[in-house]
Formats: sequence, C-alpha cells, structure tokens
Amino acid sequence: MGCCSGRRTLIFLCTFQLMVALERQVFDFLGYQWAPILANFFHILVVILGLFGTIQYRPRYIVVYTVWTAVWVAWNVFLICFYLEVGGLSKDSDLLTFNISAHHSWWSEHGPGCVRREIPASGEHDADAQSYISIMGCLLEYQYIEVLHSGFQILISLLGFIYACYVISVITEEEDSFDFIGGFDPFPLYHVNEKPSHLLLKPMHQ
Repeated sequence: MGCCSGRRTLIFLCTFQLMVALERQVFDFLGYQWAPILANFFHILVVILGLFGTIQYRPRYIVVYTVWTAVWVAWNVFLICFYLEVGGLSKDSDLLTFNISAHHSWWSEHGPGCVRREIPASGEHDADAQSYISIMGCLLEYQYIEVLHSGFQILISLLGFIYACYVISVITEEEDSFDFIGGFDPFPLYHVNEKPSHLLLKPMHQ
C-alpha cells in the first residue's frame, strides 16, 4: 500500500514538474535565454525518464531522476543568486545568453502591469534612427518573477527527491524479498513427476 501511494504521488509530481518545465521553457525561448533553455531541455528529458521508471518499476531510472533533481536544485539556487545579484553576479550581464545577444528575461518587458514605450534617440524621427525602450508601471520587477519561478522549482524538486528516494527503497526491498522467497529461482518449487520413457514404450499384455 505504501509503495502504491508513493508511486502515485511521484507520478503526480513528475507530471506537474513536466508541465511547469514546459511553461518555463516557453518564456525562456521568448527571452532568448540559451543557458536556461539547455538546462530546461535536459530537465524535461530526465523528468520523462523518471516518470517512465516510476510507472514501469525501474529503480535505476528513478535513481537518475534523483541525482538530476539535486543538480536541478543547485541550478535554480544559482539563478536566484544571479537575479538577486548575490556573490558579485549581475542580472544585467549576458551570462545566461552565452554573450551571444543582449537579451534579458522576457518578463523584463512583459511583466504584470508593465508598459513598453519606444523613445527615439535625440528626438530624431528618421526610420533608421535608433530608439530606446522604456519600461514603466511594472507591478513586480522581472528579477523577482524569475526568483519566484526558481523557488517554486526548488520546492517541487525537493518533494520529488524525497518521494523518489522512498519509492526506490520500497521497490528495492520488494525485489530483495522476492529473491529471498525464490521469485527468481530458475527451478520451480514443485516438480512434475514424469514417467520414464521406457515405461511409456512398454507394450501392453494381451
């Protein structure tokens, strides 16, 4: 009973993690955040692997999911430090885009209540003139939205880690007990008594 309830909970957590990761992947694509895009891609693959292992009773797959969950928590802790500018990190750097582009989080211009305005440089109205983008009226700064995303990911991952360890231990114990009672014994516990071949070929007396 404990294994079944633990498996159901882990299946639910993996499914929920998959949905949240896909949502995050969409917004990271919109913001051209290449490092988070790669991290999300591997995360989605491992969560699918963990979900498959949980459904099919494959503890090795769940172990891979458990190890990756610890890495995923560390990655999200780094993102929190990055957006809060802890340890000399700067949210305005191009670290998450691999210095390929100067894009920042999609939420920096599309957060709740944000109003985006383009202001022409030096008052020029030429079509080729550069313009500055001004963001005003945001109810919540984009870095805090990203921090909330990462914090939520950490919470789900910790729950998944706990239940994954529990399911692995239960499945391992069941396999050990199955081996102990002869579940994998190549010789059955009972034998069918077969008559010798020479008795079967003995002619009947008239």
